[in-house]
Amino acid sequence: MKGLTVNVTASPPIPRAAGSLPLVGHAIPLLRDNLAFIASLRRTYGPVVEIALQPGTRTVIVQDPVLIQAMLKDKTLDKGRFFEKMGQLLGDSVVTAAGEEHTAKRRQLQPAFARGEIARYVDLMRDEVHTAVDGWVPGRTLDVREVMVELSLDMLGRTVFSGSLDDTTFRRLRHDLSVVMNGVGARVMLPDWVERLPLPFNRRFDRARDAVRATVHRAVDDLQAAGHDTGDMLSLLLRAQDEATGRPLTAHQICSEILTLAVAGTETTASVLSWALYELARHPDVEARVLAELDDVLGDRPVTFEDITRLPYLGRVITEVTRLHHTGWLVTRRTTVETRLGAWTLPAGTELAYCQHALHRDPALFPDPLHFDPDRWLDSAQQPPAGAFLPFGAGKHRCIGDRFALTELITAIATIARRVRLDLTRDETVRPVARATVRPRTLLMTVRPRRRDVRAV
Repeated sequence: MKGLTVNVTASPPIPRAAGSLPLVGHAIPLLRDNLAFIASLRRTYGPVVEIALQPGTRTVIVQDPVLIQAMLKDKTLDKGRFFEKMGQLLGDSVVTAAGEEHTAKRRQLQPAFARGEIARYVDLMRDEVHTAVDGWVPGRTLDVREVMVELSLDMLGRTVFSGSLDDTTFRRLRHDLSVVMNGVGARVMLPDWVERLPLPFNRRFDRARDAVRATVHRAVDDLQAAGHDTGDMLSLLLRAQDEATGRPLTAHQICSEILTLAVAGTETTASVLSWALYELARHPDVEARVLAELDDVLGDRPVTFEDITRLPYLGRVITEVTRLHHTGWLVTRRTTVETRLGAWTLPAGTELAYCQHALHRDPALFPDPLHFDPDRWLDSAQQPPAGAFLPFGAGKHRCIGDRFALTELITAIATIARRVRLDLTRDETVRPVARATVRPRTLLMTVRPRRRDVRAV
């Protein structure tokens, strides 16, 4: 039976998804297969449906693009449980903050993501890709997602800490960040009481998070004591000032920003890179067009920042990857006052959420949605309605690192594709699984050398 549990003022009733149990709500279907459960809501219910995540809290899943757009642009909403829990676990940051605090933090950090700074990062990113590929033995099988996590951490680490950490410290930081990334998704979704249990999972997470904070704190202290600019993102954050007080960020604030950036940015980049390599292997015609474009634009030289906008087909490939394999599976907001959303009036304290992964695969919005087609973005008949395609979110909380991420993705794919070819080890469809991001469940690929090896000069 579908019950009604959200009381509204002069509004249609909001259905409640079937399968809720006392105390745990919909935790069991979410733990069993969260993507399948969320996707089933789009097929079964209308524009909005309620699910139970936390006892005593109403969570409404918004499934209509117009309503999603309105939700993301409503300035009265705060960021909701997902981001609130991220803040509790990792510290307050531009990713987790809402309202005026978010606006102030965004202005503080924007210089680190300015065009000129991103242009300086490309050489560092490309060097890390070459170093990674150097370690791939032809004929050997790679666990691609794990390799992409390591590569993404290396690229982010070198842009953030290029002159601030020695190799041993950096390797330890990368390991600790991996533990944190793998634990955040589960902690955000499970009831609060679970993280207080003395479980090995909880202890590993807490130790790794504390170790990351200690490492960043030491790096901040060392850089401040040295008094010189190392040219990395950490130096930029040390120069950032509170616009109201004129004071610099504290070491704790810098730590929170870097920790959240590492979890949100690295995990996402690794998943998108993994899916991109998967689709290139499945579609040799797409791979051939990417390589032809790279040869035409780059010749024998490495990719640079100036090339990012000169590779339109590769850009469409990445756009199509972020549609078919979007890494976000639950984005939240919370009403702070009684709020009108379409036909519904929701009381203050209502949790709202939408799933980008399910949205981008809706056949009502995207023709033949499971077909990978980079050229769909050239066809006006296939363009989705406003609010249906949200690779970086929308409104004032749109991802601050969107240009950084696109630059990182294009640099990595352009470099990897010209040096090696990755073949699927198994002739089967790779299934997605949602943790902190939507990632491949298992993606094994075999390394094959290209005839021509184009390296940085």
